[in-house]
Amino acid sequence: MLKKKLHLWLPTHIKQALTGCVPAPHPRHIIFAIVDHYEPYWNKASDALAFQRIKLWMQKLPKIAGRFKDADGLSPKHTFFYPEEEYNYECLEMLADISRRGYGDVEIHLHHDNDTADGLRTKLVNFKKILHERHGFLRKDKKTSDILYGFIHGNWALDNSRKDGRWCGVNNEIIILKETGCYADFTLPSAPSDTQTRKINSIYYAKDDPLRPKSHNAGIDVEVGKQFNGDLMIIQGPLTLNWANRKSGIFPRIENGGIAYNSPPNHERLALWIKQHIHVKGRPDWIFVKVYTHGTQERNGDLLLNGGLDKLYTYLGEEYNDGKDYLLHYVSAWEMYNIIKAAEAGKAGNPSEYRNYLMNQ
Repeated sequence: MLKKKLHLWLPTHIKQALTGCVPAPHPRHIIFAIVDHYEPYWNKASDALAFQRIKLWMQKLPKIAGRFKDADGLSPKHTFFYPEEEYNYECLEMLADISRRGYGDVEIHLHHDNDTADGLRTKLVNFKKILHERHGFLRKDKKTSDILYGFIHGNWALDNSRKDGRWCGVNNEIIILKETGCYADFTLPSAPSDTQTRKINSIYYAKDDPLRPKSHNAGIDVEVGKQFNGDLMIIQGPLTLNWANRKSGIFPRIENGGIAYNSPPNHERLALWIKQHIHVKGRPDWIFVKVYTHGTQERNGDLLLNGGLDKLYTYLGEEYNDGKDYLLHYVSAWEMYNIIKAAEAGKAGNPSEYRNYLMNQ
């Protein structure tokens, strides 16, 4: 089964490997974000268990993140993509506490199945209003006053991209995301799922075909000096083969930027993430590294909050923040998007200056 799914993206991977990386001047800015498919009610949890899961993050994340600083003197910021279908006032207020202390941010996650365009639109509009008006999350577009949000699709099935049509059902999902205020999608990569796109290791605009699924399978790269060209920005994380971690000692494992109990962060993985050199075309010295996790699942949370995040941030600080060859910048999903838009507009220098670029225009 895995071999059959590799054909979705392996040709692009081979082409990228043969082409080689675009030369990048020094220093290279590493713009790093963790996006969390944050599901406190995972596995049909009770309210009590959901609260317990979040309280653990409330207690431990600020202490961990507070020990580390990037080149700008800022601590890591964890982006919680919270599921619409799991809304609970107390859960979001606990995450609001983390965010007010500067260690987190909240965006939208959604699991849905056999949905309609109208049903999807209603879910997204209502939930973004709840997050903004009740809890102070998300931002308003400075020109239109529309509430903006970042998005991760549950079960990876963005734009009805599963072959069996499950866990979505809406072929014009990308258009609906755009029209309801989504500024960018952070779902990918999804390998080894069959929802994985042919396009990998990229920041690009997808153009929706409302009659067909998986319109984000291809797109136009975001590029310095070029105007917006598409319906929705897709911000991908790293996807490659890890030859240092082989199955049965022979076959390389897929490296998709996922941090879990059985795939903890280490030096080799971190180097692979950066080597994929995800950047805005024409700004090769700004390297975007977006990794993901499912932080409320107990084994993952145990890894992350009891040494995993410490190791990750230690490796980043020691190896990619020397002030000469590398400068490290911890960002939220929103800040990453703003820096991408600044690069697109031709901005250069220290990307940290553009963490809230769109709000200052």
